[in-house]
Amino acid sequence: MSFLTQFTQFIQKTFVFWVILFSGLALYHPEAFIWLKTYITWMLGIIMFGMGMTMTLNDFKSVLYHPKAVAIGVFAQFIVMPGLAFILCKVFSLPTEIAVGVILVGCCPGGTASNVITYMAKGNTALSVACTSISTILAPILTPAIFYLLASQWLAIDAFAMLASILQVVLFPIALGLIFRAILKKKVNHYIQVMPVISVVAIVFIVAAIIAGSKAQILESGLLILGVVILHNGLGLLFGYWAGRFFHLSEPDCKAISIEVGMQNSGLGVALAAVHFALSPITAVPSAIFSLWHNISGATLASYWAAKADRSK
Repeated sequence: MSFLTQFTQFIQKTFVFWVILFSGLALYHPEAFIWLKTYITWMLGIIMFGMGMTMTLNDFKSVLYHPKAVAIGVFAQFIVMPGLAFILCKVFSLPTEIAVGVILVGCCPGGTASNVITYMAKGNTALSVACTSISTILAPILTPAIFYLLASQWLAIDAFAMLASILQVVLFPIALGLIFRAILKKKVNHYIQVMPVISVVAIVFIVAAIIAGSKAQILESGLLILGVVILHNGLGLLFGYWAGRFFHLSEPDCKAISIEVGMQNSGLGVALAAVHFALSPITAVPSAIFSLWHNISGATLASYWAAKADRSK
């Protein structure tokens, strides 16, 4: 195993540690990280470019092999998480800025980390990749539409501006990544090895930038946001799993859909909040905290499911 491969695996396995470390540093010394807010959309674009480089036609062919499971996963993604976000905002009577942030992260597509977590959980990784790919492609339409439907009662939402933002920071970079892969062909494998490290660094810096810019609001409302995020993520994992069980999917498929639904592309939520709600920086905090928490809960759940699978064998 090459040094680069070992280093990449080490960074991925210790991802949560780096997020916690830099979040703490951002709270302690926000001036060192707040300048990164200017580059949030660029960093997310780099992450999406890396995702595009890793995508192949086989990812979309999985839809043909698992049409029912993919449909369930994608529908659950855009129904369960936005719906839960709306209900939690109502139940806890969240302030406007926090409510908008919670709904925003709920309307985002599945995150790429879900594919790794599904693999760790011994779920259907091909199904997870297919769901992530399809939900990401649909995000420019569904994310602003659902967000407008649910959040417009709190404040005015410009859905078309948000659609343009998602095209710029998600679809366009992914398309570039696909073109880059098509041009380089097999040579692209050398570059793909580096992308997970770059993605981890980008996510860590995005979270640190938002926490640095929202220190006062986090100290005031951080525990409330953390509690809502934990509930949102936990219920998403639970409802995602039982959506699969309800439609009689296999256990590996149920695991994949559970993780796909419960883990959001919270980096996109941060970027959209930073661009469209810059005057209310706390709007981005639910996405930033979600980015930290869903990796902790996802890794924990994956370890439990993997150990359970080993025992059953």
